[in-house]
Amino acid sequence: MSTELLFRLDAYQTTAQAHVLALSEQGGIILDRTLFYPTGGGQPGDKGILRLSSGREIMIATTVWEDASHTRVVHLPTENNALPSVGDRIEMQLDWATRYSHMRVHTALHLLSVVLPYAVTGGSISAGEGRLDFDIPDSILDKDQITTQLQALIDQDLPVSESWITDAELDANPELVKTMSVQPPRGSGRVRLINVQGVDLQPCGGTHLKHTGEIGQVTITKIEKKGKLNRRVRLALV
Repeated sequence: MSTELLFRLDAYQTTAQAHVLALSEQGGIILDRTLFYPTGGGQPGDKGILRLSSGREIMIATTVWEDASHTRVVHLPTENNALPSVGDRIEMQLDWATRYSHMRVHTALHLLSVVLPYAVTGGSISAGEGRLDFDIPDSILDKDQITTQLQALIDQDLPVSESWITDAELDANPELVKTMSVQPPRGSGRVRLINVQGVDLQPCGGTHLKHTGEIGQVTITKIEKKGKLNRRVRLALV
């Protein structure tokens, strides 16, 4: 049985009920449904609390996929946490401050790929900051100029929505994929698209805001030359 991905239905939901499906060999907890985003696509796994009916709390340090099939999610507790039993009913409580920070950064990075319309070769997200790597031939990048252009997009408070296409439709439209190093989640027969109204449309399995205005103020903190063509552009929430 696979894990139902509640974060795909509502990235803003912070509490929900679930049952323990299994315990992994690594001491992780597999639930029938989860609010917790598992590490992937440059976005860290969520953390938070699993609360048993007895009131006992299990602190979750991070969340990962069980294996490459991406069907079941494993919640990894901090050290010295006694595990629940299969079948136990639990309440999930997401660490919302961390998740929301990831959402703000992730949506900002999508906009950064609009300001810099080049092939993306890598990227990562953390609380309050993130970066994208670009292949940019013979380019001199200006931090202040990029910050100004990025902030202008954010301040338009553009709606962010999602839709789904089939794997075959994505194969027929390869230009939708901006990231050369990270491919969109496949395997279920359909692929999720994130649409920033009027400016960006690309496949993505991560969690995002409902409007770009929620990102707030950002700044480009550093631009690094990582190779002949590769430039690493870092941003931070202000």
